[in-house]
Amino acid sequence: MPIKLGPAGIPLSCKGRTIVEGMDDIISLGLETMEVQTVRMIAPQHFEQYWQAGVLANKTEFEMNIHGPYYSELLGDKVERGRSLTKIESTLQAAKTINARHITLHAGHYGDMGRGVQANEQLANIFAGIVERVHEIWHDDEDIYPVFPWLKDGTPSKIGIETSGRQELWGSLEEVLEVVNHVEGTVPVLNIAHIHSRGHGSMRTSEDYGEMFDQVRETIGTKEFYCHFSGVEHRTGNAMHYTQIKKSDLNFEPLAEFIVEEGGWLDITLISDSPLLEHDAMYMLQNIEKARHKQLERKAREDRRRSLAAQTGRSTEEIAARELEIANARNQAPEPTPEVAKPIEPSQPAETVEQKPVEEEKKPASKAKKASKSTKKTAAKEDNKAVAEVFDFEEDDEDLF
Repeated sequence: MPIKLGPAGIPLSCKGRTIVEGMDDIISLGLETMEVQTVRMIAPQHFEQYWQAGVLANKTEFEMNIHGPYYSELLGDKVERGRSLTKIESTLQAAKTINARHITLHAGHYGDMGRGVQANEQLANIFAGIVERVHEIWHDDEDIYPVFPWLKDGTPSKIGIETSGRQELWGSLEEVLEVVNHVEGTVPVLNIAHIHSRGHGSMRTSEDYGEMFDQVRETIGTKEFYCHFSGVEHRTGNAMHYTQIKKSDLNFEPLAEFIVEEGGWLDITLISDSPLLEHDAMYMLQNIEKARHKQLERKAREDRRRSLAAQTGRSTEEIAARELEIANARNQAPEPTPEVAKPIEPSQPAETVEQKPVEEEKKPASKAKKASKSTKKTAAKEDNKAVAEVFDFEEDDEDLF
């Protein structure tokens, strides 16, 4: 079950703001991938740091990915489509430079074409052309292999088509799978926050994730998945904005449970789209580790029950029921209450247990005071007084002095 996690961009905690410095910080956190953000436009001066990132990724086997422009209009008119493809061309060149495994792209609004087969067919033709262009860029000149050694031995980047989070944008899960199924070299990018929002909060249990991954596998027959995850605020089937995971109704625990319990066949890359970036990527990693520990504990209990069943001749179900019965009895046992001082009965004398020691302490003091005034007493009386103090005799009501 290979699984890689990383942020969508340079980590927030990174002191430097270059991609290479971001990669160093990501590796030091124990993460294994990142997605470079080129969501608007790529400036020419960025290509130097992209090449440095590609060299580092090639040497360390660090998985690089890249995100294309958000504002694509591939279903728009000829001018809008041409403008979008120009932006995508820059992303393809950058993907070659950094040795990206996935290139994530959006289709944009439905436009005048609307939903249906015609829109899917047009996008299938456009993405087929993009895949062809990636292969041309990857193998355009053998003289550059010393500079880009991964181009000779590696495989071209895969074009990822991302699910959208709004009803007016092309990119429901079914639409994405339809196009990917007809265009070789493309993969679906499962943005869980978008799928959750578009489905009015649909991703809630591990069974929901099981159904989603099974649907993808049955439709396009893949075991490799590229996913985005984040908290999200959504309304009426539309994603409003990303939030940190802990402040969203989209919980990561069910996905972690599915990955550990049922996802042994998955080869999955998880990118944190959260505003907290690497912090929520680490949060996802911790939840996966927690789910693994729970799985190990459950297997250890099952092994112990089987061993006891073999020794006692009882079934594992009986042993499990007995363990549950003992646990419930332990939880229902009343807690011991602290002792409370006994209240004074009306028939008791006014002096209390606490008062008596005080009076007993006062008596020697009064004796010492009287003894100081009786300096003319005889030595015998003083001896008697000392003996009385040592042995603490009971005194009569009549004063001895």
